[in-house]
Order: sequence, then structure tokens, then C-alpha cells
Amino acid sequence: MPFRPVLDGDLAARLRAAFLAADFTADGCLELLGATAYAALARSETVPALRVTGGGSVRETLLRLFLLQQPVPYPAAEAALPVADCLAAGWLVPDGGASGDGTESGDGGRAAHVRATVDVRPYANDIAGDSDAADAWIVSDLGCAVGGAGGIGASGAAGAADATGDSGDAGAVPRSELVLGVGGASTTLANITVRRSVRRVLDLGTGSGVQALHAARHGAEVVATDVNPRALHFTALTVALSGFSHVGTRAGSLFEPVGAESFDLIVSNPPFVISPSGRFTYRDGGMAGDDLCRALVAGAGAHLEPGGYCQLLANWQHVRGEDWRERVSGWIAGTGCDAWVVQREVQDVTQYAELWLRDGGDHREPRADYDARYNAWLDTFEAAKVEGIGFGWITLRRPAPGVRPSVHIEEWPHTVEQPLGPEIEHWFARQDFLRGHDDAALLAARYRLADEVVQEQVGAPGQEHPEHVILRQNRGMRRATKVDTVGAGFVGVCDGELSAGEILDAIAALIEEDPVLLRDRTPEQIRMLVEQGFLEPVVPA
Repeated sequence: MPFRPVLDGDLAARLRAAFLAADFTADGCLELLGATAYAALARSETVPALRVTGGGSVRETLLRLFLLQQPVPYPAAEAALPVADCLAAGWLVPDGGASGDGTESGDGGRAAHVRATVDVRPYANDIAGDSDAADAWIVSDLGCAVGGAGGIGASGAAGAADATGDSGDAGAVPRSELVLGVGGASTTLANITVRRSVRRVLDLGTGSGVQALHAARHGAEVVATDVNPRALHFTALTVALSGFSHVGTRAGSLFEPVGAESFDLIVSNPPFVISPSGRFTYRDGGMAGDDLCRALVAGAGAHLEPGGYCQLLANWQHVRGEDWRERVSGWIAGTGCDAWVVQREVQDVTQYAELWLRDGGDHREPRADYDARYNAWLDTFEAAKVEGIGFGWITLRRPAPGVRPSVHIEEWPHTVEQPLGPEIEHWFARQDFLRGHDDAALLAARYRLADEVVQEQVGAPGQEHPEHVILRQNRGMRRATKVDTVGAGFVGVCDGELSAGEILDAIAALIEEDPVLLRDRTPEQIRMLVEQGFLEPVVPA
């Protein structure tokens, strides 16, 4: 099946100029729609947006055409876009409107209306913190832009599954080959990615190019790979429309397309769904269980430059009689990388199967077919002794040669600050500090209390002393930890002026405790407070 639209750099530049002139941007669409219609669109409800976009302005025409995927009159489209070129290149196709015949009587066969062949979604590409050139556009299949922060909401169809089924109505594209737009997973990965200027970036499993688009802001060269040729074409459309020329695409699975090449950053929103079959390229890895995520993690270290990061989303199985942490740590063993793994959610096998059956549109099938597919999922899990599925993110970093890797695996289902990329980079920097400081060095160092840490005291009313003290972060991971009164007093004095040992000696004098004993028992608590980000080491000038 031929791709549509055709990739034409000159036309993409003209479309970008037209979009900017009409303020067909994320901010411009929010301004036009208003908060209520904008929020409804994110829930796949288009009626409020249709009600407020009937004025015929250029921005309204573009929004109806590419976001709401409605036919628009030819003259209105002509006022907004180079229609003839868009028709020739396949961005638009004729549509008969109410008459349904594709032409307008008495006008030389010209179409009465035109409609879009793809979803073009304004996207605020500014997670990197640079406001310049932040406006971008994600190109995906009709009905497959599923909303999410940074995008402009969901399409007129209620997600890819409801839009197409297995055969699809999005241009007669097989469901297995569909290319989705911005979703919750892609937004999560974009938010947790470490953003720093680097030489080379690999976006493995690029889809519509969301991660490649972000990487193009801070990577001198970006390589985007996918097993789906249509995904590579859509990525090329996305980056061309958004004004980037240094993103290349390659076809293939996992690390095959890049051979022995290495990168400063690898990002991947892979097809991590653990399913009994490989029905859908965009979500199903086609390997047994969680083997695709395991293979991705196990192979990443060989493709990272020293100091380079690999960041990905993953699912992993919770197998009866096995600690999930040991399972995931087995993926990391042998990579030579530092690692921070965070499990954000766990679903039992029935919840997980129901979620992805609905995603596949199976809830619309006859009951017998739905039940058969449901049983296939449960049979697969039962045979593998899987009791649940964990979802989270994995960050690997290649340390300097000869340094023993640090691996930390935890469960954290609570709210975090986004974007989290800066905190992830700081976390690894703190591991470097702790790895290079024994207890004596920890006491000789100076620390500063991190920003927006508050103290809570818990105890019965009227008590002179609290039962315990809680330190709570309002930034980053937003952790909370219990400390004793010495710990609370210690962090309260940490302003970078005195060493930890000097502070402890002063506290020992106040509470009449042997300073040697206090110095002996405190480094473990200091190490914990630094690791979790409550204290920041002060680097000498």
C-alpha cells in the first residue's frame, strides 16, 4: 500500500509556515477551544470543539480538518493551505461533503470539500526547557492520536481501537500497521528523559516520532528506528513538518539497525505489552512474555558511550515464587551499567488482559470471540505462572571504566513532579558522590538542604517532644522519610557552611552525647538523605 502523504520537504516547510501564521499551535488551539472544549477533546469528545469552531477562521478550518477530522469546504481550505499541492502530495483528498460525490456541480469537477488523510497534532515540544522553536506537530494515522500532556487531546475517534478494529477505516490501513500519535506512555517517557546537549541519540521504536522530535532539540544527530516502515515514514513527516533535518530513520528490530554504533542517549517506548500474540506492531513485541524488554535492557550497555543514558518504559512479569526485583535485576546484570528502576503500577492478570483487549477493539466483537481471546490471555499467563504485570521506567547509565555499577530497584506508585528528567540526572550524580565517599569522607563533606523540603512533627497534643519527625519533598520524587531528632536538627543546619562532622559535634555538645559515638552512628542516615535527594552535596569551588 503506498504511503500517504508523500514526504516533500519544501511542502512541509510551507505547511509549517501556514500553521504558524494561523497560530495552529498547541497554545493557539487551547486559546481557541477554551479549557472546557480542550479537556473534552482530550477525552475523545468532539462535540464541544465542533460547537466553538464554526466561525470559518483559518485556525478553525485547520483544527476541524486535522484534529476533528471533518471535511471542510474547498474555499475555506484554500484560504488556509496550498490545497492543490496538498491534494497532489496526499495530505488531503477530495470529499463530496453532503452530496457525497466528491465534486461540486458546475465547477469543472472541483471537489466541494476536502478532508485530511492523517492526523496532524500541534505539540508543545518544550520539555527541554528552551522556548525557542517549541512549536511542533505530530503526524499519525487518523483516529490514532490519543491525547496526553503536550498534545492537543484525542482525535474524533475514541482512540485507535475504536477507530479501526483489525482491518481499520483509517485509509484502509491494517490495524497491525497503524501508527499512533501522542499518548500517555510517550508523554511519560518524554518527561523522564535526561535533557542535555549530546552528540548522538537513538530513538528505538520511534512510532510517529515523538521521542525523536524531543531528541532533535538537544541531539546533534538522531537515529530513529522501527520495524514498521509506515512508522518510519510518519516520523519523517513529523520531523520535516516540525522543521528538523538531522533525524535519520532506519528499519529493523531492537539494535539490529545500528550494528555496533554507540550513542550518548538511547530512548525507547517499545511495544512492551505482554500478550499471547503479536497482533499489533505498535504495542505487541512478538516475543514470549517480557523477553522484548529484557533483550532491550540487556543489549543497551554495548551501545552506550561512557556517561550515556538509556531510558525506556517497560512491562515485567510477576511470576509466582519469584521476586520481581530479582527478575529485572537479572536483565541488568552483565550490562556494566548503573541502573535505577521504578515500578509505578501493578495489575493482576485479569485487569491487564481486559485493558489490552479493549485497546484491541475486542470488546466490540461477538461475545464468543471476546471470551476466546480473553481465555487465550489467561491461558498464556497461567502456563508461565504469571500473577501480575508491573509497569515502570528503567534508566541505565554507563559509568566510567573500572567503576562498579550501582543498581537500585524500587516501587514508587505515588505522584512525582514532571518533568522528572533533571531529578533523574541528579540521582545518578548523587550515586557517583556516594560511591566515592566512605564514612569519613561523608563527615568531612558539606551539604545543603534541598529546595522545598518541609518538616512535619507527629505526636500527641501537648507533648513537649514529637514521637517522630517526617521530612517531605515537594519536588522531584516527592518522597517522605522519618528521621530522629538528631537527623531533623542536622538537616536544619545544613546550609553548606559547615562540614557534617562539625555540625554533629555541635549537636553532641547540645544533647550531651559523646561526639565520637554520634559520628559513628550518623553516616548511614546521611547516606540515605543524600541518596533520596533531601541533602545535596556542596562541591568546593
